[in-house]
Amino acid sequence: MLPSAPRDNDSWDDDVSREIARSAPGRSSSGFYAGAPEPASRIGARGDDPEEEDEIEEEIPVVPVRRQLSVAIAGFAGLLGAGLILGAQTSGPDARLPYAIVVFGVQLLYILAFTMAIRPPAAGTVAGVSVAAAVVADYLAVDRESAGVLPLILVAVIGFGVAVAGQFIRPDDRMHVRDALSGTLLIVVGVVSFAQLIVLTRKPVGTQAVLVCLTAVAVALLVAHLVDAFFPRPRIAPQVPRGATGMIVGAMLGTLAAAGLGSVLVLPFTPAKGALLGFVVAGVAGLVDLAVNYSEVGRRMAGDTPTFWVARHMQGPLGAFALALPGAYALTFFFLD
Repeated sequence: MLPSAPRDNDSWDDDVSREIARSAPGRSSSGFYAGAPEPASRIGARGDDPEEEDEIEEEIPVVPVRRQLSVAIAGFAGLLGAGLILGAQTSGPDARLPYAIVVFGVQLLYILAFTMAIRPPAAGTVAGVSVAAAVVADYLAVDRESAGVLPLILVAVIGFGVAVAGQFIRPDDRMHVRDALSGTLLIVVGVVSFAQLIVLTRKPVGTQAVLVCLTAVAVALLVAHLVDAFFPRPRIAPQVPRGATGMIVGAMLGTLAAAGLGSVLVLPFTPAKGALLGFVVAGVAGLVDLAVNYSEVGRRMAGDTPTFWVARHMQGPLGAFALALPGAYALTFFFLD
């Protein structure tokens, strides 16, 4: 009896057996179930292989530091500080309105920069509410019989609530409200915070405190960005075009400038008190400025770049001045009065 010819659809031929072996999820090449490790040459490198980690680290891009941009930001910080300081020195019991106009102009710049950079849901509504909050806060700071910060806190809380409520109107904006709460709060609180400058000028030692604190902030930001323009080492992070040397030197010189002013101003200022005020506000300003750089990097990596390129470069100095003012007011109220 002749052997029968092999069938094309034999279920145990070589090709089908290979397919069955490949489709068995629990078997290894040695014929045993899971537990016998595969050779590294067949299954590839492990996820925790040091060589693979080195390759991933090498792929991190290093953002170059643009010297002209750093110098421009330093100049903007210096001009901003000089304008606020000179306005405070010319302010008086019968001349608070001109300084309020100067502060309102800075508030508009803050709204423009942070709204266009962060782009919260219902950005137009948030910007409009922030402008209204700035007007009300400045009015209360100028015309209220007793100068204090509690009305400004109330304005900030109400403004934040109205801005969030406006973001719930449109369904498309409503979906992103939770993710944008911090950004909306930062915009509203930062705008109202500038009105503390007007309140401080109405305190007995407030004008001198404004001089000391704003000088420390301006010097810290100016020096930090100038040092970054020529010596951005060591880098804070590969994606952040900032150096630790600039931040440290800026904070130190800002504190030194505040201590020098404290030595020439009248009591209750002393070099030690001036240095304390300068150290706090210069440190806060430097950290806020650096945080703005980190947030910019996060938006760029997510592909969410601001539509107006100047906005992201004004953010750092404006945010630094705005968020350093609460510390200046607290130190003036508890430490100098």
